Amino acid sequence: MGVPSAQADARRSQGAPSRRAVSQFGAVRMSRLLLLVLLLMPAPALAGAKAQIAALAPSALVLVMDADGNELVAQNADAPFVPASVTKIVTAWLALEVLGADYRFQTRFYLDNNRVLYVRGGGDPFLISEELALLAPALVTAAGKAPLTGIVLDASYYPSDLRIPGIEDTAEAYDALNSALAVNFNTIHAVRNGSKVSSAEAQTPITPLAISQFRARGPNGRGRISLAQDPVVSLRYSGELLAAFIQRAGGSVTGKIATGSVPEGLAPVYVHRQSRSLSEILRGVLVGSNNYIANQIFLETGGHRQGGPVSLAKSLSVANEMLGQHNLAGAIQLEEGSGLSRGNRFTARGLARLLHLFAPHADLLVRGKGGSLYKTGTLDGIRTLAGYADTAKHGRVRFVIALRSNDGAMRFQLLRAIQSKL
Repeated sequence: MGVPSAQADARRSQGAPSRRAVSQFGAVRMSRLLLLVLLLMPAPALAGAKAQIAALAPSALVLVMDADGNELVAQNADAPFVPASVTKIVTAWLALEVLGADYRFQTRFYLDNNRVLYVRGGGDPFLISEELALLAPALVTAAGKAPLTGIVLDASYYPSDLRIPGIEDTAEAYDALNSALAVNFNTIHAVRNGSKVSSAEAQTPITPLAISQFRARGPNGRGRISLAQDPVVSLRYSGELLAAFIQRAGGSVTGKIATGSVPEGLAPVYVHRQSRSLSEILRGVLVGSNNYIANQIFLETGGHRQGGPVSLAKSLSVANEMLGQHNLAGAIQLEEGSGLSRGNRFTARGLARLLHLFAPHADLLVRGKGGSLYKTGTLDGIRTLAGYADTAKHGRVRFVIALRSNDGAMRFQLLRAIQSKL
């Protein structure tokens, strides 16, 4: 064929398009339609994750959010759930916001003219044997080595009728009574062989009260019992153990151990600041899941913000205020700070938003395989898991898993599906 004439070109440009132009236009339109269809379809990775999670546990609550708040997986995510010990993430966040990471609990010591030592508890949750070994030499130096004629224990910072929902009247260590002045998490760790009782810890002297309590309520062999029965018994044990450490430090106590109040106008002779910062204590709480420590910290948030004595009502008021500032008051409903109460109720989206707030402190959580950071929760018929997971396509994601079962392994299978499929 020859070269098209100018007349033919003019008709082509002013009239109907050529077959080639029609073909190109159709291809563009088709590609756009195909792109739209692909965008509307779930991505293979998301579809794979959702399918595997549904196959593993179709009744489980699972929510996964990326860093921008996009929901990557949302299975049964609308119903409130019982968080169990996942509650401790909320308690940790509240404490860091209200008290600060470097906060130190304090215990005050006073000495009157008759050399009676008064001890005012400040709710220190980590007043353990190792801490008593640190404070006793400083206390003896401050008070002098002359015999103390008695010890009076002042636990008035906590009300005597304080009761935490979920804590039962048992000898189990997780049911330990919260107190302004308690040692070794308000528990006794000992070994009983018949009527003979000895300490289960080299760092902890055995005391007369520890022996009698363990004989009455402890197992045969090694075990730990709580002092949840009677606050007076708990305080007396604290006094006996303190006296034993004072003696180890070169001092002595010749008089009786009693409970009472610090006299008005008496200045402290020594103030002990807990050697562990709040962030260090919280790491232990989130890894070891100690209920006693969690509620001591939760109670301190209320006492610190609203003044002593502490109360559950004050701490719940502070918690609701803080959560309300982030529009989370309805999504995270607390009865106490450890997760023992089944009255605690969270929504998955509420907890996921709080995990976003807690992200700067994520390293306080348990570190699992594949870089995951998480907290578990366990009650009878309840298994929960929440935290952060690293994924190939979506980077670090926040996840919430809750099952109404006793299958603790399943929550980790779901976590592995999130890590491998997203």
